Amino acid sequence: MRPRARPARRRTSRGVFLGLLAVCVAAARGLQSQGVSLYIPQSAINATVDEDILLSVDYSCHGVPTIEWRYTSTWGRQKIVEWKPGTPANVSQSHKDRVCTFDNGSIQLFGVGVRDSGYYVITVTERLGSSQFGTIVLHVSEILYEDLHFVAVFLALLAAVAAVLISLMWVCNRCAYKFQRKRRHKLKESTTEEIELQDVEC
Repeated sequence: MRPRARPARRRTSRGVFLGLLAVCVAAARGLQSQGVSLYIPQSAINATVDEDILLSVDYSCHGVPTIEWRYTSTWGRQKIVEWKPGTPANVSQSHKDRVCTFDNGSIQLFGVGVRDSGYYVITVTERLGSSQFGTIVLHVSEILYEDLHFVAVFLALLAAVAAVLISLMWVCNRCAYKFQRKRRHKLKESTTEEIELQDVEC
């Protein structure tokens, strides 16, 4: 009867092995099902030329992910930066000395210009393979100093024209007053002469 006990042990060991394997697979699936969650507090940003802009995001995932930022606009599409939190960032030549990275996935752009307007896409990929992406729209407008200068010059010109018109009105008023005064004086003199002639005739 003892030799028949060996298959039972093999079955027991196989059952334990299969049970452990099932637990490991379930745990891996559970971790993978959690995936990556990405939060973007502000999906659209308006800025002016030469501002420093923060593209703020936050993520949660299992392990240390790989973070990548890309830029898309009418001028083309290019990669900005890629890094893992805690390691040096791989910044593209087009954005050297213009990008600062943060461990939460955010980046800061220094001295933005009009050509920086466009769509900024972040992709967070965990080591198990799952990934999540989000988009931030950046609009950079130029400060129109020339237009402001034109408005200032135009207002100054209007003020000068108004001052000239006021001066002309004052001069015309003075001339009209003097003319009326002379006319009255002449009328008075002529009336006096007529009265004197009448007295002489009488």
